[in-house]
Amino acid sequence: MTDSNIPMYTFKDFASDQEVRWCPGCDDYVVLKSIQKALPQMGRKKEDFVFISGIGCSSRFPYYVATYGMHGIHGRAAAIATGVKLANKNLSVWVATGDGDSLAIGGNHFIHLIRRNIDINLVLFNNEIYGLTKGQFSPTSLMGQKTKSSPFGNIQPPFHPGELAIGSGSRFFARVAGGNTKMQQSIFIDAEKFKGTAIVEVLQNCVIFNDGAFDKYTDRAVKDDAQLYVEHGKPMIFGKNSNKGLVLNGLKLEVVTIGENGVEEKDILVHDAHNPDSTLHLMLAKMHMPVVTGIIRAVKEKTYDELCNERIEEVKNNAKFKSVNELFASGETYEVK
Repeated sequence: MTDSNIPMYTFKDFASDQEVRWCPGCDDYVVLKSIQKALPQMGRKKEDFVFISGIGCSSRFPYYVATYGMHGIHGRAAAIATGVKLANKNLSVWVATGDGDSLAIGGNHFIHLIRRNIDINLVLFNNEIYGLTKGQFSPTSLMGQKTKSSPFGNIQPPFHPGELAIGSGSRFFARVAGGNTKMQQSIFIDAEKFKGTAIVEVLQNCVIFNDGAFDKYTDRAVKDDAQLYVEHGKPMIFGKNSNKGLVLNGLKLEVVTIGENGVEEKDILVHDAHNPDSTLHLMLAKMHMPVVTGIIRAVKEKTYDELCNERIEEVKNNAKFKSVNELFASGETYEVK
């Protein structure tokens, strides 16, 4: 750490004294440990961090992290976090939320948080199910999925969080597998460094009500060929033999094999996470095979909190009256004796 006034923390400093109560085998444990390991690397004091949540399994997060925090109500974590950030711009504000909490009852707050670009980090635990309320379909549940509330198969098409976030104007969107602690730590640190709304989607497995939802991407036997990890400035190459990549074929992304049909490494698209044009970022976020992980979009732009504070200073500097007493004493006044 560069600031000598900041203690040398370890992950234990961010572990609370509360018993962690999630189902055995849940990816939430991995995300919790990843965040606890990432926080000491962010160059901030413990008292600078605030975790806000709504309702759901992931929303127990504030109890388990030894920081300031608040367990809010269903879907309103983004709204509460907005108030916290605007009240104290120096805080590092985090939202822990699920696909049901943030994309159903909290959908309005989710998209407007992104639209405003408030400097907040939102970790979206996407397990494509309602877990805490015992297995109903959620806004990300797949068509045909049988759940407690769709026993004959879900007939509602799902939201795709990346598509929704980027469509709402997201300046930072990343995706990571629920069991990949190393990638999570790296992305959480990058999200903290980014000034603006940082959305991190975690493909989180629910072992009880939707077990194996992301096995086609995360199973050890297939993950090298089923996941494309993107890094800014690097060719989008993946595969067990690092010989597959993406090219743009007309208006579509196409998977090709290097060395076949005249394809060379120089033909592979290079990832530009900083391009203000979101067209390619949206295409990457929508891909299903391979699924794209890593930081898909990271575009710098003034944040809402910066603009808000600038406007406050502008109004104060140009104000005719500098105090309430001046205002009361202005214009026609009279004194009652």
